[in-house]
Order: sequence, then C-alpha cells, then structure tokens
Amino acid sequence: MSAVYDCGEPQTRSDGLRAAVSAARSGRLVVFPTDTVYGIGADAFDPEAVAALLRAKNRGPDMPAGVLVGSWSTIDGLVLGLSRHARTLVEAFWPGDLSIVVPHAPSLQWNLGSTRGTVMLRMPLHPVALELLREVGPMAVSSANVSGQPPASDAEEARRQLGESVAVYLDGGPSGDPVPSTIVDLTGDRPSLLREGAVSAEAVSEALGMEIGREQ
Repeated sequence: MSAVYDCGEPQTRSDGLRAAVSAARSGRLVVFPTDTVYGIGADAFDPEAVAALLRAKNRGPDMPAGVLVGSWSTIDGLVLGLSRHARTLVEAFWPGDLSIVVPHAPSLQWNLGSTRGTVMLRMPLHPVALELLREVGPMAVSSANVSGQPPASDAEEARRQLGESVAVYLDGGPSGDPVPSTIVDLTGDRPSLLREGAVSAEAVSEALGMEIGREQ
C-alpha cells in the first residue's frame, strides 16, 4: 500500500525521506517534488524498477526517462567525457531548470529506454529532491503523471493518476507554475535546443557565448 508523507513537518519529512530511500533501494517507485513539477523516480541502475516506472506512466521504451542527480560531481561517472559546453551549462544553471542531453559512459549497466547511447541529466533545485538523490544516487525520473495527462503539480494529483504503482509519495506542497525544464542537446557538433522551458533560449545562448540552434 502506498504511503504519503508531509514534508512540511520536520519529523514526517525525515520519516518520508527514510521510507523513500528504502523504497528506491529495493526497486520500488517514489514520487517527490522538484523545482518544476512532481517527479516519479526509480533507481537508475535497476532496470526492473525503470521498466516499472515506464509502465506506471503507460509509456514505452521509445520515450526514455531522464536522470536526476544530487551533485555536480555525480555526472563525471555517468558521461563519456563532459564537453566544454556541458560544463558551462552545468556551472551556469545547476541546480535548476536546465536538462542536458549528453553521451553516457558505455560501461554503465542501466536501461533507461531507447536512448541510443545518450542520457538526459539534470540537478533539481529543491531540498527534498536533493536530499533524496544524495542518499539514493542517480535516479531515473519522469513527470509524475500518466502519459497524455497533465503533469502533477502536487502529491495529491500524482497519487490520483499513479495510485498504488508508487510506494512512497513525498508531499512538498504545490510545485507552483508547472513549467518543464529546458532541454539542450549536446551530442552534436553544436548545442541544439530541444525544448524551451523555464530557462529561456536567450539565457542559454548568453551562457554559451553563442547563438543556440533549435532542432527542426
């Protein structure tokens, strides 16, 4: 049976984080607040848990999950060399609302879906999310909703959509405006904007010192 923890209260927040860490480490799913919308997450290195995440969302492997991390240093073990552009964007916008798509290290034993050797990474700016990620490690995360439905902006909406497929819900209150992260593809010769969200294209271009293209 799913458990819901109010992260607005210190004791229940502590209990909830402990339960969420235990759930993630045992291959179960967790919903938690981020700085954009609520996310549904699983241990990124547990293929069965990631598959369960995609099933909960009614999503196939053709729509893979991204990965959230709890610190800058974590990404060095996940990528096949961090490019100058990637490091610039990480330093400018993390933790925050910018996701980067980069080649992942071929030695990693994970299956996030049909990623074609790439991974979408982000470090969220939310204390509950960061504490969870620093305990669990990298987590495969997607918006906490069934595909085709609006992303959940609070734990109640996430639970209405995802129900008992999730073991632990961490309730951090309303997420505010449900604006997704901006996604920048860094796998090609030049950075490319895949989605403009909370961080503007102009801000990305300014950080990079170059005009960013948009994927056609």
